[in-house]
Amino acid sequence: MAKDYYEVLGVQRSANQDEIKKAFRRVSKKYHPDINPEPDAQEKFQEANEAYQVLSDPDKRKRYDTFGHAAFGQGDFGAGGFAGGDFSDIFDEFMGAFTGRQRSSGRRRSRQGRDLRADLNLTFEQAVFGDTVDIEVTRLETCEVCDGSGAEAGTSPTTCPDCNGAGQVRQMRQTFLGSMVTVTDCPRCGGAGTIIEKRCNNCDGSGRRQKTRTLEVNVPPGVDDGTQIRLSGEGEPGERGGPAGHLYVVLHVQEHEYFKRRNHDILLEININIAQAALGDKIVVPTVEGEETIDIKAGTQTGHVVRLKNLGFPKLRSNGTTQGRGDQVCLVNVAVPTKLTKEQRQLFEELSKTLGTELVTTGQDKNIFDRVVDFFSGS
Repeated sequence: MAKDYYEVLGVQRSANQDEIKKAFRRVSKKYHPDINPEPDAQEKFQEANEAYQVLSDPDKRKRYDTFGHAAFGQGDFGAGGFAGGDFSDIFDEFMGAFTGRQRSSGRRRSRQGRDLRADLNLTFEQAVFGDTVDIEVTRLETCEVCDGSGAEAGTSPTTCPDCNGAGQVRQMRQTFLGSMVTVTDCPRCGGAGTIIEKRCNNCDGSGRRQKTRTLEVNVPPGVDDGTQIRLSGEGEPGERGGPAGHLYVVLHVQEHEYFKRRNHDILLEININIAQAALGDKIVVPTVEGEETIDIKAGTQTGHVVRLKNLGFPKLRSNGTTQGRGDQVCLVNVAVPTKLTKEQRQLFEELSKTLGTELVTTGQDKNIFDRVVDFFSGS
């Protein structure tokens, strides 16, 4: 079970950003692998990193406070995603300054590529049943001419003479604690350990070029507006041999002409006339599966609900599978005619004589308008 992010950092849920930042620094220093030999130190260090990525971002923190870990989903589905920021580099530099030790890698470590976002519009029916949809994504990709090296074809990057390929330079500093050695990225090669003398003309030495690709998105049934689908490895390529980032596809479900969604149920308002309400009838209503016939009982009032089982949205789980399905809820409205023909008016006048004009109270604690409001608010 995932640990509570507030417990990981040791702060209250009401903690402000400064308190969260200080707590993150404290926990990260405590469990940094360079100074803590315990077997679980690396795991706790990563937990602190993950917790800080969420709690330091106001939007992610709000979603976490509301939905917990489910806000970011499991597997490929969720309401959020992480940018893959590597906070451990900050503490590598801190510990290097404090202990005088260089990073074990000798040069700046590889990094995961940047995550990307794409927006995808779906119809109401696609959200119900799922679909396979193609989207176009423009992203940086590894240059096919230099294979990402940034050097002109037929040449290779050369060892940086300033750092001799280490990617780092050491500097001695005098502080109130005494002499300290700091290790920083080489300013000439940027930490790569190599320099490019002849740049690739295709990518101008960057090793990457922007391209537009068509990708296939498998939309599972039951998705909602704002759902995110992660396409692993479809973000931008990593640096120095690091893995590619991810592409997060944000779904936007269009409004339907007459259907509305409430959780896993589909709502439909239907109008019947006074005669149907008084005498009863059988009427045909639309559903996402086709037409269905429902019974209108004699004496039906406005606000009456007819529930059609298992004709709502599939209940999508965090791993992309579904379990069960909601209902279609039909809310009946008795429509009073605003225009009558001469014959219709005569018939109503005759009817009114038999019904009388005395006001009859129902004794209910809520009127029909209150019940309709309760229905749409989910009460």
